[in-house]
Amino acid sequence: MTDTAGTGGSAGATETTDAAGTAEATGTDVTAEATEAPEVTDTAGTGGSAGATETTEATGTAEPTEATGTAGSGGENAGCDGRGGTGDAGPRGLRARVGYWWDWRGRHPRAARVVWWMTTAASLVLVLGALLLPNRLFALHASRFLRLPVEAVIGSALLLALPRRPRVALAALAGTALGALTILNVLDMQFVEYLGRDFNLVLDWTLLSDAQSYVADSLGGAVAVAASIGLAVLVVLIMAVMALATVRLSGLLVRDARRATRGTLIAGTAWVACSVVGLQYAGAPVASDQVAKTVVSEAKRVRNTLKDEAAFGKVARSDTFGATPADQLVPDLRGKDVVFTFIESYGRSAIEDPGMAPGVDETLAARTAALTKAGFSAKSGWLTSATYGGSSWLGHSTTLSGLWVDTQQRYRTVMASDHLSLTKAFQKTGAWDTVGVMPGVQKGWPEAKFYGLDKVYNAFGMGYKGPKFSWSTMPDQYALEAFQRLEHGRTGRDKPLMSEIILTSSHQPWAPIPKMVGWDQLGDGSVFEGIEAAGLKASDVIADSAKSKAEYGKSIQYSVTALTEWLERYGTDDTVLVFLGDHQPISRVSGDHASRDVPISIVAKDPKVLDKISSWNWTDGLRPAHDAPVWKMSSFRDRFLTAYGSTPHPSKG
Repeated sequence: MTDTAGTGGSAGATETTDAAGTAEATGTDVTAEATEAPEVTDTAGTGGSAGATETTEATGTAEPTEATGTAGSGGENAGCDGRGGTGDAGPRGLRARVGYWWDWRGRHPRAARVVWWMTTAASLVLVLGALLLPNRLFALHASRFLRLPVEAVIGSALLLALPRRPRVALAALAGTALGALTILNVLDMQFVEYLGRDFNLVLDWTLLSDAQSYVADSLGGAVAVAASIGLAVLVVLIMAVMALATVRLSGLLVRDARRATRGTLIAGTAWVACSVVGLQYAGAPVASDQVAKTVVSEAKRVRNTLKDEAAFGKVARSDTFGATPADQLVPDLRGKDVVFTFIESYGRSAIEDPGMAPGVDETLAARTAALTKAGFSAKSGWLTSATYGGSSWLGHSTTLSGLWVDTQQRYRTVMASDHLSLTKAFQKTGAWDTVGVMPGVQKGWPEAKFYGLDKVYNAFGMGYKGPKFSWSTMPDQYALEAFQRLEHGRTGRDKPLMSEIILTSSHQPWAPIPKMVGWDQLGDGSVFEGIEAAGLKASDVIADSAKSKAEYGKSIQYSVTALTEWLERYGTDDTVLVFLGDHQPISRVSGDHASRDVPISIVAKDPKVLDKISSWNWTDGLRPAHDAPVWKMSSFRDRFLTAYGSTPHPSKG
């Protein structure tokens, strides 16, 4: 490029050069495509060299060459005032300022060359990284990115075959899709980490609001809002940057189409050869088709999800006990106060994982001994939960409906159906008053109708005035005492009571954890203020696996102790307690290959109650043996109803 000082508009006529600095023979293809550098002319016909930059592909793929004698080295633009005058420190007027800024490469050619190479390298890393990014945290290591993606080969071939405008459009679209795929892979990583399954494109968007609520309850509303805004900005940036990176690489391809075509053919041949011989590196195929497999997998998941809605609706309308007359439902429990209690995140890992089991097992042994001394007996087994790490309501509905409810769509279908829940069976008889104690419910809860609950006490209905313990609105001990005060211990009841209680103190992030206080000291819960203030903060535990394990184990010990002390203190000869976990804790606590099993126990003073389930071969006491029977959680309803004298009368709605 030669000196253009004093030539007014000649800035737009400079030659473009390739990466080696040689002049192109024509002005086609290498000229500006999507974001062509604007030609800037002085309003008075002078100072036009502000626009004297090489034209580029959409993101400036043409490598800048060093210019000699240009105004960019501090010449005529430095004193341009927008009217051809001199004496000011910089250009005046919007167009002149834009041109001055755009011409930085002419003023700093060496820096421009460094930026060009860095930007090109970053674009290559981003695109290849997105093509090879796994959707599992355990697979996220360097060797996974040392592979050859077939999608890059096919994409290069398509881009080389297209003219300029379609090429830029396709590159931008492909880059945006890669950004979306990257986001989906990250969502899969997090869902596997927390819920033990992949993100469902059809069903799981509603869970994002639940995640925001969890962050707000655990770390504060300001953190939740900031995190939401930050994530939204990050999503937009990922998709935009991936689109720009892909467009930049597409421009780089066509600068030397012959060489790029030859390289694409070599890469394609290498991919086929590696695929045929099954060449692997670090346990993964060198010939990668990960994006194609991901797209196919997601398409199948979407199709199956849409098909499942109709199929499951038909299953939900069929019910083994749907037409059973009221007098033939649970006749062997008439006159008993039956309490169904779910302990949050109470899973097999709490009892068998070496990092948590010693403390939990010690508590179970101590509480079994205390209950035995009080005249109670217990039997325990295992259920395989329909959920993992979260979505507790899926575990509750699976246990009580007798249906496998493992998605939000199935949950909505069940809640809207007339399927007979285990708790509603008690209501249907007319022989029990039914009540729910739901300290985790902080808004309307229409599910009470499906569960057959005459009355529900939510987080605001139990008179609690103490502090929240992270996500948990109140300690389990207080919730149980409120249940005793409001319902179980109420004098003058003319019917026995069937209750569904959800205990929440063992909900993640397991900090701070309540401590047991004297039952007579509970009052309105203010006694817990000092305990909450002295406990660990959620931020101290939430990202630390070792601390999470330790605090999770303590939370289970607390919940089991609170529940069994309540039974020991307030239980009668007619009290029957059924308690179980809803799901395992997240994999950061339970481990990557943990089962979905949760313990379940039935406790009563009346020996006839446990005699009815003697054929189940459950373990005596509160701790199920390792080899105790394991049933699907959805089988419990029918087994329980049958054991206590219910007669099947199927309905096929």
